[in-house]
Amino acid sequence: MKIAMVGSGYVGLVSGACFADFGHEVVCIDNDPAKIEALEAGIMPIYEPGLAELVATNVRAGQLSFSNDLGSAIEGANAIFIAVGTPSRRGDGHADLTFVYQVAREIGAKLSGPAVIVTKSTVPVGTGDEVERILKDAGTPHRFAVVSNPEFLREGAAISDFKRPDRIVIGAEDDFAQDIMRDVYRPLFLNRAPILFTGRRTSELIKYAGNAFLATKITFINEMADLCERVGADVQDVARGIGLDNRIGSKFLHAGPGYGGSCFPKDTLALLKTAEDYDSPVRIVEAVVKVNEARKRAMGRKVIDALGGSAEARGKKVAMLGLTFKPNTDDMRDSPAIAIAQALDDVGVNIAAYDPEGMKLAAPMLPWVEMTDSPYAAIQNADAIVIVTEWDAFRALDLDRVRSIVNSPTMIDLRNVYDPVAMADAGFAYTGVGRGG
Repeated sequence: MKIAMVGSGYVGLVSGACFADFGHEVVCIDNDPAKIEALEAGIMPIYEPGLAELVATNVRAGQLSFSNDLGSAIEGANAIFIAVGTPSRRGDGHADLTFVYQVAREIGAKLSGPAVIVTKSTVPVGTGDEVERILKDAGTPHRFAVVSNPEFLREGAAISDFKRPDRIVIGAEDDFAQDIMRDVYRPLFLNRAPILFTGRRTSELIKYAGNAFLATKITFINEMADLCERVGADVQDVARGIGLDNRIGSKFLHAGPGYGGSCFPKDTLALLKTAEDYDSPVRIVEAVVKVNEARKRAMGRKVIDALGGSAEARGKKVAMLGLTFKPNTDDMRDSPAIAIAQALDDVGVNIAAYDPEGMKLAAPMLPWVEMTDSPYAAIQNADAIVIVTEWDAFRALDLDRVRSIVNSPTMIDLRNVYDPVAMADAGFAYTGVGRGG
């Protein structure tokens, strides 16, 4: 089967490479000639473990190619996926669908045979209806159907998530669309991956509802962490205690500095705007968004307090370990590190940072932060160490070496990577998140 993937960013490139690895003939399309040239040279536009190798393997096998000519790339394609960005629109927070609709118009003008047009991008309810209208207005004589097929990929584990998914959601309105989508995902039938066929609008809402629920779990455990600090309890044990209940589950119950990334912030906001448009407020999600935004700045104040307060903190040096919103990615979008670094800079704290993959993107966003080439270079002469992202590289620091090069053995562990008792035994003043016990 031939698949065209319009958009060669995170979702499009991972999905296209995985489909090619299943044996489909895949062409990934992007309107940026420089990106296509780089991909053809084996240079990835994003960091994702295993992606470069997967792309190279399938390019060599002739299963994966790249193009910036949409018309020729979609010729003969059975399924054309739209996987372009849908960022929050400036001013009102709605998902910006400019790129989705632009691609739909181009497909409508250049469609050369029957095909299913699949929205892979995260889009609000009703987007598929508008894509269908655009294609009909283009007057194409070829049979087509519009399908919603949201992605559920975790950055850092995207290839595994694609090949061994919890579920595949397909919003299709007719048998023609369902039959083609079954063929697209047939290789996953061997893994017995659950495939849920729904209406198109239901499929579009599933993605937003899922992300909002996960964001709620994160925000809930973060508020429990604050309560633990006040009452003398340990949020790690609270999370285990409630997570062992099968009705709750243990995932997304890790207290920290708040969620960030490309999905949760924009998707919760887009869901709120959809709810407003339909006069059906989702007040729990409203609270989640508000609490999460406040938390990032509060983590900066937590560091300042560990330094003795605003006046004492001025002129001191903090080592920030981790800048990306999570490990195993270079994604800086809405990372808690941004708000934390801003809060520290506001009171005159000097910052040195290290991140295994994120510093290239972080540097222009945080021009006042010194980027270093190792965690120990960042820690040198620091008055406090802050773990912002739980990269494996930070899980087993040489504490004797750390203690010998810092001005003050103070650690603020915003990911609860280290054991408080062990850190105290090693001579560190240690502050975790929600570890009042």
